[in-house]
Amino acid sequence: MYYQSTTVGILGGGQLGKMLIQEAVSLNLELFVLDPDEHAPCKHLVEHFTCGSLLDYETVYNFGKQVQILTIEIEHVNVEALFQLEKEGVKVYPQPKVLQMVQDKGEQKLFYQANQIPTAPFFLVENKLAAQKVWAEQGKAFMQKLRKGGYDGKGVTKLSNEQQLINAFDAPCVMEKLIDFKKEIAVIVCRNANGETAVYDVVEMDFNPEQNLVEFLQMPASLSKSIAAEAQRIALKVINDCEMIGILAVEMFLTHDDQIMVNEIAPRPHNSGHQTIEGCRTSQYAQHLRMILNLPPGHTQCHTPSIMVNLLGEPQKTGDAIYIGLNEVMQLPNVYVHLYGKKVCKPFRKMGHVTILHESMDEAIKNARIVQNTLKVTSL
Repeated sequence: MYYQSTTVGILGGGQLGKMLIQEAVSLNLELFVLDPDEHAPCKHLVEHFTCGSLLDYETVYNFGKQVQILTIEIEHVNVEALFQLEKEGVKVYPQPKVLQMVQDKGEQKLFYQANQIPTAPFFLVENKLAAQKVWAEQGKAFMQKLRKGGYDGKGVTKLSNEQQLINAFDAPCVMEKLIDFKKEIAVIVCRNANGETAVYDVVEMDFNPEQNLVEFLQMPASLSKSIAAEAQRIALKVINDCEMIGILAVEMFLTHDDQIMVNEIAPRPHNSGHQTIEGCRTSQYAQHLRMILNLPPGHTQCHTPSIMVNLLGEPQKTGDAIYIGLNEVMQLPNVYVHLYGKKVCKPFRKMGHVTILHESMDEAIKNARIVQNTLKVTSL
């Protein structure tokens, strides 16, 4: 393939697309971006930017016809258009069949079940009444997840008592038995068209309790070698079983008796892989491009322990973004700030992230706490 003449389209122009573009520049790719926001972070980084709906068939189809390879930075896109583009010879990665499965959390769970991939016990329900019936019959706590449309903690609610049951979703959902876990972990894995794969070290995630968003991430995770190896094995099984091309984030629970269960997957660069930019030999973004171009996988070694801190919009603040404490944070050694370029700050909106490297994980965590307490994203 002659890369100087390769055209790549990205569905989505947010922060993931922005970081993907930064790596694509090194391969001299001609990039096209589609995003519904006229102020998207990617807008001024590419020559070919289209403002339009990612869910509209004609918009996605016409956009995809311009490029040789089409990829995503968000999975909520019109899959029917992607199937048609694939039929007409556009290389769509991840493949539409994978996206179709991932867009429906019920189909995800059925995929795990059919392929003997460990996951929490579940029930599929069509409405609120059916959800209440399952809860009454089982008598245990559940996480109720909308089958379609959920994103970044939205479309998920806990059902552990009758009062919470009143607020159950009245739509097709997955009723997933609540897992008593001790850690949430994730593994980034990749695969190209030749079937070559690579896997990153396991990361350990800390979630914001109010919004169910990752705000603190540690790589490598504090796990035994055997547990880490099992998590990597499961992640590789997932991407091989669905024959996906691209990069895949596999989020998992580690139970108190050291069992691993897959929670959800994301077939794109992911929040749990941001620290690979500075902490690994090959970033998840460079790796994704290698996979969709059918190049050999890059080395995934974590060369320095790292912590990633999400920069979330301050609660009860909406307006033009203001960054407080940036000068102080950038005086710290081995601290790397990534601001996403989002014009408007909203409560708990992902506005950036910071990666902290240190040979000692304890020191990395110490500096990460300083970053968390110092750097704030707010508005007037």
